[in-house]
Amino acid sequence: MADQNCENCGFRAKYDNKPKSFTGRIWRWHINWCPGWKAYMKSLTNEKRIELADKYNLLKYKQA
Repeated sequence: MADQNCENCGFRAKYDNKPKSFTGRIWRWHINWCPGWKAYMKSLTNEKRIELADKYNLLKYKQA
C-alpha cells in the first residue's frame, strides 16, 4: 500500500473547516473503516494518536 497522505488530506481539511458540510461528513464516516486511516493512526506516537482521537471523537483510538 502506498504511503498515506492523511496528514494533508483535502477531505480532512474540509471537515476541519466545516464539519457539518457534506464532504466533511463523508470524510468522518469514511475514517471509520478506511485501511489507510488505520495505518496512519498506528504510525503515530501515542500522544499524537490520542490527540487526534480526542479531536475527532474516535473512541477506539483513545486507548493506549
